[in-house]
Amino acid sequence: MLLLFIQTSHSISYVFLWGIGLLVLIALVLMLVWQHRQGKIINEEMNSLEKIQRHTIEHEMVLKAMRLSAWRLDVHTREITYESDYRDAVDSYTPAPGEKIEDFVKHLTPEYADKMYKLLNSICNGEIDEYNIQYQVKIGNTGRTYWAETYASVAERDDNGKPVMIVGASMRIDKRKELEDELINARIKAEESDRLKSNFLASISHEIRTPLNAIVGFSEVLPMMDDEEERQKLIGLIRENNAKLLRIFENVVTMSKVEAGNLNLKKEPFALNATIEDIAKKYAGDLEGKPIEMHCDVPEEGIVLTSDKERISVILGHFVSNAVKYTDRGSITIGYFVKPDNQLRIFVKDTGCGIPEEEFEHVFDRFIKLDTFVPGIGLGLSVCRSYANILGGNVGVDSMVGAGSTFWLDLPME
Repeated sequence: MLLLFIQTSHSISYVFLWGIGLLVLIALVLMLVWQHRQGKIINEEMNSLEKIQRHTIEHEMVLKAMRLSAWRLDVHTREITYESDYRDAVDSYTPAPGEKIEDFVKHLTPEYADKMYKLLNSICNGEIDEYNIQYQVKIGNTGRTYWAETYASVAERDDNGKPVMIVGASMRIDKRKELEDELINARIKAEESDRLKSNFLASISHEIRTPLNAIVGFSEVLPMMDDEEERQKLIGLIRENNAKLLRIFENVVTMSKVEAGNLNLKKEPFALNATIEDIAKKYAGDLEGKPIEMHCDVPEEGIVLTSDKERISVILGHFVSNAVKYTDRGSITIGYFVKPDNQLRIFVKDTGCGIPEEEFEHVFDRFIKLDTFVPGIGLGLSVCRSYANILGGNVGVDSMVGAGSTFWLDLPME
């Protein structure tokens, strides 16, 4: 009996131990499963963290590569905070921490401050989801500005769908604006060039046709003329139209050389008095039959000027030629004097019809003719300005309608 009880007790102990072992085994298995799951979760979190870090690095690299500044706007506090700023200019404006919208827009130029303020209010109030604007920013108190461009979008909303956080990026666009201005100026110049070309073709076709018709017509009639006086008169008209035609082509060729930069100066000393007297004699013949006198207003002791005599003679020739065209009676005076700033002023003064003051700045432009009934293609005064610039001087006009004009050439004394 005792033996049976002992055997039964041992059996119960074995069962109990096996039960405990099985529970421990199950616990170990459960623990391993739990650890495996926890390890998986930790790996996923690590991967997510690594991904976030990688995205943050990539985000910073993009900002740096594009020279951007990233910012955020807290809608409730209306504070703008710049978090990353990779703009390469040292004079770029950056809002101070906690700066309000109202203070931020004060740093913009007046024409853009109100526009930016309205956009910021609109996106904060949920009226728009995003905006893009180009604007100018003042550089301190220097009076200078720079161009910037901003993109902004709603990043967070509350439960009611109202914006809570606005994020954006800004960049400097000075070079882009410079390029845009260059393109706009190039387009304007191209359009102006087309307009001038049309004016040139219309003007030169008429101006060339007129002397050519005279030359051809008088040349055909000349052999039929028996009267010597009439023959000489026709020959004189042919020569006159030959000279007109030659002047037209000379002006066109000169402007072509100026555009190509092929004009070379030949500076040498020459007596200015003698040059002016020669020009006066040359054009005195054009005044025959007109109640106009030609005068020279030069000092007895003339000066010897070191410059390009030929270019100066061309300029004065155009001045005198225009004076002859636009003067019906009175006088034409060629002279010079030394100004207080030690510059030499050579002038041609007439008693002609005069020029309105609003036309002063255009009279030296190409293909400009104040009177379309007066012969010419409107290149002479433009040639004068080009020559004067090459000589280091300047040209201009003083005039009053009905009281005549004074065209002048200022040159440095050499």
